[in-house]
Amino acid sequence: MIASAMLAGLLGTARALQPDPKGYGTHTQLGLRPCALASATGRRCPTCGMTTAFAWLVRGRIDRSWQANPAGCLIAFATVPTILWLLASAVLGAPAGCRTISGPLMLLGFSAGLTVFLAWMIRWALSPDALSLAGAGIAASAWR
Repeated sequence: MIASAMLAGLLGTARALQPDPKGYGTHTQLGLRPCALASATGRRCPTCGMTTAFAWLVRGRIDRSWQANPAGCLIAFATVPTILWLLASAVLGAPAGCRTISGPLMLLGFSAGLTVFLAWMIRWALSPDALSLAGAGIAASAWR
């Protein structure tokens, strides 16, 4: 129950945030610093745009979520079924559909990490400028 409440809180927080029109940086509304890698190198890190992707997805803007961070969009989508699975497991008193909870959670964690890395590498290969802070910003008119 606690894990499902935390994930629901994550979605609620994403809804309370205003997505940054640059496609990254929404997390600074939580009092967090800008990305250290981006500040030091001028290149976006694998998780740049993740909070923005969540903020757009909870507003139903899949296109803008995908533009901000494809991995963040996919992970945000996976959050709702994960909440439902965790709630079902809590109600049943045992992991729904499996013997232990650690296996599925480890698989989810590994899959999320791999998705973030692969999305970053694909973005790098297809459009290196998309990872630069200057090239990552989408025209303000595209965000309206």
